[in-house]
Amino acid sequence: MALYSAAAAVLAGLERGEGGLKSLVYNSGFPHVRQLYALVSETLRYASVLEKLLDGAALLQAEKKLPPQLAKVLVYDLLFGKGLKCGGRWKALARRHRARLEAELARMKVRHKVSRNEDLLAPEKTVSTAASQVPRYVRVNSLKTCVDDVVEFFKRQGYVYLGKAASVEELKALSGKKFLLDLHLPELLVFPSQTDLHDNLLYTSGHIILQDKASCLPAFLLGPVAGSHVIDACAAPGNKTSHLAAILKNKGQIFAFDVDPKRVATMNTLLTQAGVTGCQLVQQDFLTVDPRDRKYSRVTHILLDPSCSGSGMVTRGPGEEAAPSAERLQALAGFQRRILSHALSFPALQRLVYSTCSLHQEENEDVVQAVLQEWGSAFRLVTAFPSWPCRGLAAFSGAESCLRASPAETLTHGFFVAVLERCREGAAAPSSLPAAAKENPQPGEGTEPGAAPKKRKKKKQGVK
Repeated sequence: MALYSAAAAVLAGLERGEGGLKSLVYNSGFPHVRQLYALVSETLRYASVLEKLLDGAALLQAEKKLPPQLAKVLVYDLLFGKGLKCGGRWKALARRHRARLEAELARMKVRHKVSRNEDLLAPEKTVSTAASQVPRYVRVNSLKTCVDDVVEFFKRQGYVYLGKAASVEELKALSGKKFLLDLHLPELLVFPSQTDLHDNLLYTSGHIILQDKASCLPAFLLGPVAGSHVIDACAAPGNKTSHLAAILKNKGQIFAFDVDPKRVATMNTLLTQAGVTGCQLVQQDFLTVDPRDRKYSRVTHILLDPSCSGSGMVTRGPGEEAAPSAERLQALAGFQRRILSHALSFPALQRLVYSTCSLHQEENEDVVQAVLQEWGSAFRLVTAFPSWPCRGLAAFSGAESCLRASPAETLTHGFFVAVLERCREGAAAPSSLPAAAKENPQPGEGTEPGAAPKKRKKKKQGVK
């Protein structure tokens, strides 16, 4: 019952405007935040359908003590989800009305001339076209396994592997139990958008990470070599941190910062499950960290993904801020400029990735331009992923070196990434890909991003 109560509380918080989906989930106190996030997200996705089902079956009229948010969660899991595996007395209550709910669902399908539950989403417009096109991305956790073994595991579960994608159109055409290797990132598998892997053994054991493709770009483009000292400045919930650890092969040191104790606890759980070692979690506001502290004297790489409007997220709940005010954007941009400039002040820093899940120029190109002007000739932009189709907006000379991601063009959440490198007098022009990408079987120097990775000589620990 705790799961359903927690999900209902998050829905209620969203309706009252108490925060965004992620913040309410991570501050809920529920121990399994990813399970909670998945349930709330799917309930929101079916919200309009659920409201019509509740009205048609007159469930709330029959059960006056049943809160409407809890009713939505229960009916979602009963008809569209896992079938009410928990729930106590509320589970029994929902099952008493199962026949009426299923009959109302059948009538709804007949009215809309559809046969599948998910087909109800399009006519009800409960999810944007862009959101429905974004596939399910699965990052193979190379700390525990390798792509070949994960592919074989899914094939044994009845999935059909189609090989490496050659275009975005191939990703868009995925359906059923078919999946592909991504055309850009070498350890990213792509499944149809409706694929639910939250209960899959590979996910629960930490062998795979469910992470949007755009969210994988920052760590990949930072690309620290094994043995590097790295800061993840705004690290929670930890997916990018675990990606950094995989790139480092658990060799080196990661300092992962977050100011909120609950988010740090969540991050610790996620990183432990992913097999991450050599990572020091620090409950501290990154802006208060002294760059001259000796413990950070060897930090050469920083990943900075600060708080933003989140306007690029395509699966937004009713409590999410879709169109922030000018004052809100100004406040966010001011914070982002301060934290980016602070990150650049670490004396040994060589390479930094600044990223947001925002669509707004104020939080992206304008922030980078202002900080580069502040630092003069000390840092310069590196052209990140030259063949990536979406480039930075032409806000200033060189903005095209940045990249953007969008549902329409890259089949991802909306995202922005800028790669900065310290300038060295007489140094060669900066490379377009990180050092790790050139040393590892990833797209590297002289190789177009998306080229097939070389075969590993030594196979890593597999999936049993």
